[in-house]
Amino acid sequence: MSFQAYLDTLEQKTGLTPRELVAIAHEKGLDAPGAKAAGVVEWLQADYGVGRGHAMALWHVITKGPTISSKHVGTDGTHSDASDTLWLDGIATKPS
Repeated sequence: MSFQAYLDTLEQKTGLTPRELVAIAHEKGLDAPGAKAAGVVEWLQADYGVGRGHAMALWHVITKGPTISSKHVGTDGTHSDASDTLWLDGIATKPS
């Protein structure tokens, strides 16, 4: 599953866009210096029943922003993404 697919599925499961989830994580202090991925994993599991893979995709966005490595862009592999920039504003507004 690509990074973008993880984020799109996360939106479907939570009803919140990735950008909204990042804002909530910030309000909870889950992006504070020294914060660990486990905090995001626990939060998403407890509040939304979301698994580790989806939580780790969000953790990437929280810690590194919407840019991902270009090594999977345009490949035929399982983790192939169309772009090295993730769309955080929701499925409904994603450019085609």
